[in-house]
This record gives sequence, C-alpha cells and structure tokens, in this order.
Amino acid sequence: MAVIKMNFFSATLGMQTNVTICLPTFSIRDGMKGLTYSDVYMPGRKYQVLWLLHGGTGDDSDYLHYSNIARYAEEHKLAVVMPADYNALYTDDPKGAKYFTYVADELPKLLNAVFPFSDKRKDNFIAGLSMGSTGAFKLAVAFPEKYCAALCMSGCARGPSNPKDGIAHSPVPPFITGDPRGVDDAWNYVEEQVERGKSMPRFFLTCGSDDTLAYLDYTTSVDRLKTLGLDVFYEEVPGYQHEWDFWDLSLQKAICSWLPILHREV
Repeated sequence: MAVIKMNFFSATLGMQTNVTICLPTFSIRDGMKGLTYSDVYMPGRKYQVLWLLHGGTGDDSDYLHYSNIARYAEEHKLAVVMPADYNALYTDDPKGAKYFTYVADELPKLLNAVFPFSDKRKDNFIAGLSMGSTGAFKLAVAFPEKYCAALCMSGCARGPSNPKDGIAHSPVPPFITGDPRGVDDAWNYVEEQVERGKSMPRFFLTCGSDDTLAYLDYTTSVDRLKTLGLDVFYEEVPGYQHEWDFWDLSLQKAICSWLPILHREV
C-alpha cells in the first residue's frame, strides 16, 4: 500500500492544499498468493475509490492517524482519497474558498488524470464522519450520478429548518453551492432530485447510541430517507459515543461488507 501526501495548487480554493491518498501496490499478501509485482503492475488496471471526508477540527491526515484505513484499503484493493477541508463544512463560500466545488469537481478531475482510478459510478463511494458525513450527504444528493453509495457516520444531513415540515436541523452558514437556495438546505434538495426521477445512491447511516452530538441528525436523517422511499441501511451501535473506536469499526464494516466493493482491481 502506497500512502501519498500530495500538495498542489487548487484553482477553486485559490491556494496550496493537501490531499492524502491510499493506493494499492504490490504487498506481502500478494506474494503469499503467488503473485509477482508484474502481475500487479499491469497497464490499464483501475481501482475503486472511497472518497473519505474528515470531521470538524481535522484535516486529511486524521484517518491515517486514528483509524486502520490504510490496512483496510490494502486488504481490499481499494483506493482511498482524503481531502483537507479543515472547518469549511465542504461548502462554497461566496467570499472565499470553494470547498464543495473542490471536492466535487476539481479534485476528482485531477486525481482521475494522475492515478489509476475508475471514474465509473459503480466504483465510487463517498463517506465521512461528523462534519464529513454532512459533506458526504451533500455531495451524494447533489451529484448522484457520481457515487453509487454514501456512508454517513455519526451524523448526516444538516441544514436550515425545513418550513415544509417544521423539522429543525443543526444550523450551518448560509453559503451557496451553485444554485440560489444551495445544497446546504439538503433535504429540500434531495426531495427535488427524487421528484426529477434521479437514480440516487444507496445510503448507509450509522451512529453510536450514546453520541449526544450526532444522534438527532442521525435519527432524523434515517426517518426522512425512509419517508422519501430511498434505499437506506442504518445501524445504531450500543455504547459508542462520538469517537474514533466507533468510526474505525464502521469503516471496517463498510469496506468488508456494506459497500459494493469488489475487493480486487476493476
């Protein structure tokens, strides 16, 4: 497994930024199967990609420091992309950096041109924890043609109160992301996508039962997705709070069995 720390100038952010990438390479496990590096490094091979978003106060290195994501990626032949958003809520600031556009458009275009990533919808998954779960949900509902599945850990959709149903969600700044209302009002947006007949990703939501920070967003999101008739899997795990032990466990479950991962090259 190659772990790549990439620093480059982002046009949409208007500055240098970092992204951390896990890219499958020849491993001891391959050797034990009788493979050689020539079997692994074949032109034209592609990998499925997990776009993995960090939470508040974090950066692109969080998952490497606090989870076993590099090992999971190696074992399952999965590329993992971890961008840095800092505390920008994966949102376009009309007066500043365009983090939503960066993660949704510029970063995939760059990395698909440089690395052996599959750009097919069935091979791309969006995921995140806490603030990153909100970002993952926004990206999944804004661009359902890009991702076949979305994993939201300890949270999910947040946005302004929905005047249609009176349900309040955790407040976010009134930034916009390409349309007058903005996908930060995520529930109105996903309803519009469903009305348009868009093929939506499958949603995987999980939360610790003792997570006082995210539990309301999690349960509200599960109920709303079910009401909309979308394909949603959800799991509440007893005894866990807003913590890395839970997120690492969730990643392991998602990669091993929840997400439609091939566990091999494409």
